[in-house]
Amino acid sequence: MQTAEIRRRFLQHFEQRGHTVVPSASLVSPDPSLLFTVAGMVPFIPYLTGREPAPFPRATSVQKCVRTLDIEEVGKTTRHGTFFQMNGNFSFGDYFKEGAIAHAWELVTGPVAGGGLGFDPDRIWVTVYLDDDEAAEAWHRIAGLPKERIQRLGKKDNYWHTGADGPGGPCSEIYFDRGPEFGPDGGPLVDTAGDRFLEIWNLVFMQYELTDVRSKEEFRIVGELPKKNIDTGMGLERVAYLLQGVDNMYEIDEVAPVLRRGADLAGVTYGKDHDADVQLRVVADHVRSGLMLIGDGVTPGNEGRGYILRRLLRRSISSMKRLGVDTATLPELLPVSRDAMGASYPELVTDFDRISAVAYAEEEAFRRTLTSGTALFDTAVREAKASGTPSLTGEQAFSLHDTYGFPIDVTLEMAAEQGVSVDEAGFRALMQQQRDRARADARAKRTGSVDVLAYRRLLADHGPTDWRAYDTLRTDSRVLGLVAELDGDEGGAPEAGAGDVVRVVLDRTPFYAESGGQVADAGTLTWDGGRAEVLDVQRPVKGLVVHQVRVLEGALTEGAELAAEVDREWRLSACQAHSGTHVVHAALRQVLGPQALQSGSYNRPGYLRLDFAWQGALSTQQRADIEDVANAAVRADHRVRADLMTLPEAQAIGALALFGETYGEKVRVVEIGGPWSRELCGGTHVAGSAQIGTLALTGESSVGSGARRVEAVVGIEGFRYLARERDLVRQLGELLKSPTDGLVDRVGGILYRLRDAEREIADLRAQQNRAAAGDLAAGAKDVGGVAVVTAAPAGLSGGDLRTLALDVRGRLGERPGVVLLASEAGGKVALVATLNPAAQDRGLSASDVLRAAAAPVGGRGGGKADVAQGGGTDPGGIPAALQAGEEAVATATGR
Repeated sequence: MQTAEIRRRFLQHFEQRGHTVVPSASLVSPDPSLLFTVAGMVPFIPYLTGREPAPFPRATSVQKCVRTLDIEEVGKTTRHGTFFQMNGNFSFGDYFKEGAIAHAWELVTGPVAGGGLGFDPDRIWVTVYLDDDEAAEAWHRIAGLPKERIQRLGKKDNYWHTGADGPGGPCSEIYFDRGPEFGPDGGPLVDTAGDRFLEIWNLVFMQYELTDVRSKEEFRIVGELPKKNIDTGMGLERVAYLLQGVDNMYEIDEVAPVLRRGADLAGVTYGKDHDADVQLRVVADHVRSGLMLIGDGVTPGNEGRGYILRRLLRRSISSMKRLGVDTATLPELLPVSRDAMGASYPELVTDFDRISAVAYAEEEAFRRTLTSGTALFDTAVREAKASGTPSLTGEQAFSLHDTYGFPIDVTLEMAAEQGVSVDEAGFRALMQQQRDRARADARAKRTGSVDVLAYRRLLADHGPTDWRAYDTLRTDSRVLGLVAELDGDEGGAPEAGAGDVVRVVLDRTPFYAESGGQVADAGTLTWDGGRAEVLDVQRPVKGLVVHQVRVLEGALTEGAELAAEVDREWRLSACQAHSGTHVVHAALRQVLGPQALQSGSYNRPGYLRLDFAWQGALSTQQRADIEDVANAAVRADHRVRADLMTLPEAQAIGALALFGETYGEKVRVVEIGGPWSRELCGGTHVAGSAQIGTLALTGESSVGSGARRVEAVVGIEGFRYLARERDLVRQLGELLKSPTDGLVDRVGGILYRLRDAEREIADLRAQQNRAAAGDLAAGAKDVGGVAVVTAAPAGLSGGDLRTLALDVRGRLGERPGVVLLASEAGGKVALVATLNPAAQDRGLSASDVLRAAAAPVGGRGGGKADVAQGGGTDPGGIPAALQAGEEAVATATGR
């Protein structure tokens, strides 16, 4: 049974039983503490924990997930994979244990002809929590399972909670017996390795309120929840490899085609060699994960999600390289993965031009990195061998990995070929430190909103904020609550006086809360005898709008009646910027093509920036065309309208949804000029495109592999920008005594003459250096049988100083020679040390000489055995630096 068919049957089974089919959320998690969606229940956490009311009593989904904590184990075992799909069914205060067990049993053992999965009932085992008699009895009564195939396990295996105070409860896991060839009989209780009895489905029964949660097994049960929930998770890939009769997830229909293509490219046979099999499994897993992540809008980068994607792609490329394939491989492998996954995710097919452009650019960049990384690696190996301890330090391996993207497995393999060891333990320790820092950052993000409980209480007591931002700039409002900044006890503040900064919850508000790339409104709150300025507006809890204000005069108290008013000019400028972003996005797609999709934006009054998928810098003509198309749309005064509809309705009319965004049942579609610009958007906009005013592109740059950023100003800021440009051109014309239309030719002529003058100066400097080189070589001092030249010519750059040093070295002949030069220019010191082969044969090293000389000038440097270069910040130390270098030679020669 194909994986897409298992997916279809799962969703159909639960839809027929009254569940709402919920599309998979993006792999990009909206939770700031998570990089990715890591479990099927993540999108439903607000409903399961009671933070938000569930919009449906029952739901089902197949959720895309990515986990990379065990990335080093991928390929080595048959279970670890970075991308996986989790089938789930959920009940929010509706059915409970009996319903969950009945639904699961019907699907798992139901006949294939009737829509079931067709597992043999006699090979099904289940586990329940130690004292969960209710679940054990239900399995025996509903499924007819004999009691010996219903095993009881403790909290470690069969209890679930979030890791914090809140809901939790026992769980029941369904296992399939793969047969005696995979391990001992006796069920999951005996087969602790899980090779024979494979878990395929976990049913979580959330029935208790937990507190004092200290670990997986340490917590206190306060009582039963008023509404009990069901959360289940079935691993789609595990079920697929059981139903497809293969040994592991790498061999199922959605993964194996990439593995086979990789084997063909490498000229190897899968299953013949363990090491090759590991590399092929890494390739198959990581190529699929990369495809799915780029599909959801992630682009390679050096931090966060981008770093994880970059690592996945580079590990797959490195694995193919270790299999002997030196040519680009993603153009061969990625289309295969697209074809395998397209049945389940058709958007991968329609969006493949963009996805492949990002992936192929990353491979090309990494191939260049491998070239430069190999050179750095070779240098490190030479230094290690020269030091007499042929080993690369953990710091060197970590630098190659972290700074240059050089995978540790490549470093280990190349080091072994060179007969050099690697301090892998030191490398792992540095990697762990990096992970610990990342976790600490994540914890900081999670605990930053110290007043969330206070907000939830306000929401529970008063209901959601009556939000009027689309309709008006002023409301008569009442203060429902004040929350002090950094309020340690998560409670309210009695009142706020002049100078205090406090967060205010109103019953209704006209203020736009920051979201969708648009900054919050500015404005004022005024009441009898008082006034406050609004600094920020956020939605820390869904449905609740919170204003951060500074009280300017009077005292603000709970229950106060006041006028909430948005700054009219601020809002107009913000609307111009947000509508301008939509116009620029549409212009990009018109000029560059539909693959130029927005991946992020930021709007503040008068200014916008937009990130989009694209390879390479835009040409001058493309920038001009984009600006022309955008301003033509502004001049056309297209009508701007917003409509609410369901997500499928919005998709049917071609509305663009942004990657990584989470949408509810109803979405807001903003149109500018009808189908010309049609996007899902919750921001504020102008009524007609002419209100955007002047629109001027001010910049275009790279924000990562396969991603570009354009910046623009609009409205009065656009006019001021163009006015400044006009004044600058006028001033240049006056300064150069040239009409404005002749400025380019005039400046070009000046630059041409300047380059000529620079060439003449360079020639004169070279002549002077050649003359100086002869004099310096002639004055060489004998130090322990080595000709040593030290000098401090003034005003030379590092490049000129290096050229002079190499010239002097060449004039020393065949005798051992060392040249150490220092030069001060602009308050900085440049240092160069160079040795000829005869000096190296005496055991001397340029890098050692330079290190000795660098200390007196407060500097440092490095290089190879024959040439080393550095710098310093203390010109007064130059004489001591030259002396230190000469002494280093003397010490090395035993003088």
